[in-house]
Amino acid sequence: MSEPREAICLIAASEADSNLYYACRFLAPDPFVFFEVAGRKILLLSDLELDRGRSQARVDEVLSRSHYEDKARQRGTAKPTVIDSLAVVLNEYEVTDLAVPGNFGLEYADQLRERGYRVRTKPEPFFESRIRKTEEEIAHIEETQRHTEAALDAALAVLREADIRGDAVYWRGKVLTSEDLKKVINVTLMEHDCVAQHTIVACGLDGVDPHNQGSGPIRPHQSIVLDIFPRSGRTRYYSDMTRTVVKGRASDPLRRMYDAVLAAQLRGIEMVRAGVEGQEIHAEVARILERHGFETGLVGGRMQGFFHGTGHGLGLEVHEPPRVSKVAWVLHPGYVVTIEPGLYYPEWGAVRIEDLLVVEEHRCRNLTRFPKFLEL
Repeated sequence: MSEPREAICLIAASEADSNLYYACRFLAPDPFVFFEVAGRKILLLSDLELDRGRSQARVDEVLSRSHYEDKARQRGTAKPTVIDSLAVVLNEYEVTDLAVPGNFGLEYADQLRERGYRVRTKPEPFFESRIRKTEEEIAHIEETQRHTEAALDAALAVLREADIRGDAVYWRGKVLTSEDLKKVINVTLMEHDCVAQHTIVACGLDGVDPHNQGSGPIRPHQSIVLDIFPRSGRTRYYSDMTRTVVKGRASDPLRRMYDAVLAAQLRGIEMVRAGVEGQEIHAEVARILERHGFETGLVGGRMQGFFHGTGHGLGLEVHEPPRVSKVAWVLHPGYVVTIEPGLYYPEWGAVRIEDLLVVEEHRCRNLTRFPKFLEL
């Protein structure tokens, strides 16, 4: 009896599945098959995508699904499914076992097991190499970051142009809203072939809920959290950046919050280098905020202070491993992470500041160039 031979296998639409896009660099809206055996990467595509796959995919071979459907019919399968076609290919490669991601279709897995294959799930990160970015990937991320900064600059230009009238902010004759600023941000990103979803422009109490996207009028003298995390339509790589500003004059508590978050963020950035535990960075960031007098805890049934992680990895998804948080994770060269401490208090507002960093051997490289300031 021959030894078992395992392949990794994905069946998905690469527009929605970042593991599949990473594996083959071929973008398609409909599901297709990727498998890798003995270091050889193979796609099984419909005739609709066959020529495009052969010219664009970064794989060793692109096979015709219809060709293998014909082979399945010759073997007695009247109406071959994608699994029937795949089984013929796997038989040619003498594959007996398959490693699949956790989101692999249950129906696909059941059909493969019915045909005698052993199927196991491989935990994330499915491709360990995704965590450590190549210079090409870092360049893609940095390009998206430049577009993100252009979009933020456009929004801040609107805020600078706007006028304070009593307890409202007016721009071009009407009350300026969160929706107005998000439109400016998102349209600017579209002009750079980037797509933003869930852009945050959260003023005052809205910003105290860290993932509240914000709505309604921008109010003077209150914190405005702007968190922008688009994906490039060309490269598929994300960026992520947050700045907090005030249109007018910040209150003394808000200014103290800003100074504390900035000090914590700068110290966190200073600590980012190969070999450091993300957990250590997070703990130090939390200590600095506490030393500035800002405590974290449940008050009136609502969390206040600093109650989220310090940062996260980023690439083909906006949230990827590693984490810079209470979870232990050693940083290595090539990791791309955010450092984004924040403080949130209903009586004062919210402050979050975020930069994007590449981990290097003895330091980090900051991909974010946008300045940090509070008042406009």
